[in-house]
Amino acid sequence: MKLVVYPSRLRGEICVPGSKSHTIRGIVAGLLAEGESVVRHPLQSADTLSVLQAASELGLGVQTSDLEWRFQGRGGAFRPVSQPLDLGNSGTGLCILAAVAATQSFPCHFDGDASLRSRSMQSELEALATLGAKQTSTAGKCPLMVHGPLAGGETFVDGSNSQYLTSLLFASPLAARATDIRLHFLREKPYVEMTLTWLRRCGIEVVADDDFLHFHVPAQQRYQAFSTTIPADFSTAAFPLAAGLLAGDGVIMRNLDFDDVQGDKVIFDFAAEMGASMQRTQDGVLVNPLKDRLQGRRFDLNACPDTLPVMAVLGAYAQGETVLTNVAQARQKETDRIACMAQELTKMGAQVTERADGMVITGGTLHGAELSGCGDHRIVMALTVAALAADGPSVIDGAEVAAVTYPGFVEDFQRLGAVMETMP
Repeated sequence: MKLVVYPSRLRGEICVPGSKSHTIRGIVAGLLAEGESVVRHPLQSADTLSVLQAASELGLGVQTSDLEWRFQGRGGAFRPVSQPLDLGNSGTGLCILAAVAATQSFPCHFDGDASLRSRSMQSELEALATLGAKQTSTAGKCPLMVHGPLAGGETFVDGSNSQYLTSLLFASPLAARATDIRLHFLREKPYVEMTLTWLRRCGIEVVADDDFLHFHVPAQQRYQAFSTTIPADFSTAAFPLAAGLLAGDGVIMRNLDFDDVQGDKVIFDFAAEMGASMQRTQDGVLVNPLKDRLQGRRFDLNACPDTLPVMAVLGAYAQGETVLTNVAQARQKETDRIACMAQELTKMGAQVTERADGMVITGGTLHGAELSGCGDHRIVMALTVAALAADGPSVIDGAEVAAVTYPGFVEDFQRLGAVMETMP
């Protein structure tokens, strides 16, 4: 699908959908728990539905409605499956489900789309093998197989992708003996804090060192059922925030809980540092129209790599130089986000220099262009924001992937006044 985006002015209110990261953790926790669990306001997107389908094939009982999902958990004893579980594009879902499946006494096969098949899980798979599980893979990628049970013990895992650690933390409470997980470093710490929040909610004990480089997990624990509300997704809120700054005449974002552990809420601090004027409301934020151009700054995105595409767009319109640094892991997401954002913004007239761990953008004005979404939902949405403030229309190819995280993206932005149309 192609998305044609015309220069527009946005005004009004938008309700930010639920967090993908929270929703996926809720599905897995529901699978592992005993009895009925409830999640209210889950994100219903391509990624979360892929994880929900895979969990149901492992035996999770599911009752869904628009406002809540009810789960009947398996208490750690999954239903054997004969066919590979297809996780679509969900890297988080693949990592966590593969780890918890490695606690079972039968083989479980996993696969995904072309993008998911390109993402390495080698460190996680090696750690699971050290803890007693059997595993085979395609050079550390899916298609892959895991076979438990998980014995426990001590293992190291690569901290460059927090999903590996999250996955081991979900699986280790079901091991036969206590597990110690060690790291030399950790990126994306807020996602691990989110995981620990979910484990505590389910009654799971984990002892973490202050530096988050050693975790001790007691053995043979049981996940307890839970009832909770999924908070809005700050990763998704970044896009109406940026649109409100660059093309807005007053945009209000609802459902935001700044007390939540999500690391990407820091983008509101970044925007303020660049000169944005915002007001907190009871359940959200009012983004005021800019009186002057944003100012380029230097930002460390190590803890919030998903903000890189939209921060690159803000930098492209800011005055002066914007430096995005310490975010090498952005090259290992759905695509190489550093290279792709540099490539696409350059098509629009931006001055961008790639670095191994980020990029430098010299701000100016952008013009419309023929663009590629690069098969990445966050790149599609970031380029849409860039196009709303550009001189002339833009066409973004592959825009359908926005549904991975934000199925209502086009419609919600159209309600704010964005002039956009889809083409086959």
